[in-house]
Amino acid sequence: MIVKELAHKHPVPNACRIGNLLVSGAIHGVNPGTHALPEDLTAQCVNVFANMKAIVEAAGGTTENIIKVTVYLRDRDNREPVNAEWVSMFPDPASRPARHSQPLLVDGPSLVQCDFMALVGEAP
Repeated sequence: MIVKELAHKHPVPNACRIGNLLVSGAIHGVNPGTHALPEDLTAQCVNVFANMKAIVEAAGGTTENIIKVTVYLRDRDNREPVNAEWVSMFPDPASRPARHSQPLLVDGPSLVQCDFMALVGEAP
């Protein structure tokens, strides 16, 4: 499954769906319209969560279908921008997906990335 605006430069899909299980690859903080990566963590977080939403919706689901998110942070002590977007996307504490954070160990300017798993309706 490829979201054209978020296509990787390598021949890798944004996510793979088998049956009702959807698993994403790395979701970056790029602006989907320009492919530019903002310099600050807050703007990258806004884009990461918007890109996650776009991918799950392209698979026929909603953010309510997301069951697990792994967040990769360059600075794991600076989670406030992630938490702000988290609460915005998943406002009901009783139905939020599981979440885990890991160090982001990549070269380049990326400060945050994520991947997710979701259960969406029956496969078309």
